[in-house]
Amino acid sequence: MTKTNLITGFLGSGKTTTLRHLLAQKPEGEKWAILVNEFGEIGIDGALLADSGAVLKEIPGGCMCCVNGLPMQVGLNMLLQQAKPDRLLIEPTGLGHPKQILSLLTSEVYHNWITLNATLCLLDPRQLSDQRVIDNENFRDQLACADVIVANKADVAQPQDQQALETWYRLNGGGRQLVIASQGAVDPALLDLPRLNQAQLPDGKHHHAHAEKRGLAALSLPGTQRWRRAVNQGDGYTSCGWIFDGDTQFDTAGILDWARMAPVDRVKGILRIKEGTLLINRQGNDLHIETKPVAPLDSRIELITRDVAQWNELQSLLLKVRLSCKD
Repeated sequence: MTKTNLITGFLGSGKTTTLRHLLAQKPEGEKWAILVNEFGEIGIDGALLADSGAVLKEIPGGCMCCVNGLPMQVGLNMLLQQAKPDRLLIEPTGLGHPKQILSLLTSEVYHNWITLNATLCLLDPRQLSDQRVIDNENFRDQLACADVIVANKADVAQPQDQQALETWYRLNGGGRQLVIASQGAVDPALLDLPRLNQAQLPDGKHHHAHAEKRGLAALSLPGTQRWRRAVNQGDGYTSCGWIFDGDTQFDTAGILDWARMAPVDRVKGILRIKEGTLLINRQGNDLHIETKPVAPLDSRIELITRDVAQWNELQSLLLKVRLSCKD
């Protein structure tokens, strides 16, 4: 029986950062696996988690939450049967609805395979002041299905955000545990809490327009192609991502300016620079960067926005900050 947790949370709430923190505390001798799903086709989260020591399976393009659930089931079966992990952490896209995932995990076919423990839902308290977020049914239902609510990003929350959180929790908490966290630093003991919340969720609405190439792996580069782009749309959001080959490097200052100034809601990337690896994570105006001395196998960056974006213009600017420009 594989101990299994669903780690949900709306776009930019800090799910991947939380996963990285949890994986860093994995008990020695245990095998952990991650099933990760992203709204975009590029596979940024998979690249960020690749050196975590866990067995990783990616499902790109928002497929995990689609009504048919087939990509989710195939990926889940592959992990359970081939890796046989002690613990499985499932990270759906921040724009996904949890009902289909929970329905699959609690179905009879998995009764002898997994023990479904507590569902953790990450919440950035600042989102409670964004009407477009709180009106989103996926946001509401992610919180409704949670056993534990993790109010993340306490280090950047303002007093009015704390007040909004207290008001929301008083009206909607339902006695569930509320955990305050910064930068995804949560106690791994939360993963062993039982699943108690049996909220009956409505069916989510899923309208994804996927890129032409889909599957159980993130986008890759065929042959000698130096880079490519993929776009996905659904649930009122659009993602646009780029992948570049391992010979392409980026100017550090130039790519940071590009990421900071892009008129979008979300920027996430793992890029090759002269110094090694640059990790970029931007939600709204919050920009977090991290560097590592070892270069990644390739470079990937993705933007997500609710508004119309000029992808060709942004792409032209992105290509200009490459240090290696052989096409």
